[in-house]
Amino acid sequence: MNNVRTVSDTKRAFYSIHTRPINSIYRRVVEELMVEMHLLSVNVDFQYNPIYGLGVVTSFDRFMQGYRPDRDKESIFQALCQSLEADAQQYRQDAEWLQNMAANHSGEEMVELLSLSANPDMESDFQGILHAIANNPKFKYSRLFAVGLFTLLEKADPERVTNDQKRQEALHKMTKALNLPAEKIQKDLELYRSNLEKITQARLVMEDILAADRKKREEREQQKGAVTTPPSSPE
Repeated sequence: MNNVRTVSDTKRAFYSIHTRPINSIYRRVVEELMVEMHLLSVNVDFQYNPIYGLGVVTSFDRFMQGYRPDRDKESIFQALCQSLEADAQQYRQDAEWLQNMAANHSGEEMVELLSLSANPDMESDFQGILHAIANNPKFKYSRLFAVGLFTLLEKADPERVTNDQKRQEALHKMTKALNLPAEKIQKDLELYRSNLEKITQARLVMEDILAADRKKREEREQQKGAVTTPPSSPE
């Protein structure tokens, strides 16, 4: 009998690997990402691919931006991957490869690549991945895959993804060529961008609170110093 790992199994594994407490503002982010990756990993149609890997790395890095202590971030990412029996190094390497590739192309070239209309000699390895996706009727789409696609566009041409018309045109070409659910991708990316804004705002609020606490603590220490310092004796 094949026992499928449960979400509880994955969470237990994660917290046995990363034993330090996670700041409350980020704990929900980590656990939601963990559950999302877990549910995909146990789906029979799911297959890892570098674009999905880029989506995972981008989501983690952006949502964990500003985490303190900073040194814990990589430990959390390692534990996240290990708890899912995945290779953190592969995720990082694939993400770096795709981001470097995207940075070396214009927005138009990236749209051509992602819509399977580029010269066959351009980034042939990457085009091979895309054709495999387009020709797989059982390809398991995920929000994290959509984030990977969005990141490729953003890396090649940041202005394109902030322009509603240009972003919509690019997504339309990509989803049609790759046989992906256009409406689902649109909603997932809108939610992704909205959540990024929310956590950025929450982080700024937390930073303001911490700064105010530091200032009060410093003022109290200065007052203590003034009280405990004996007056100088008259000459």
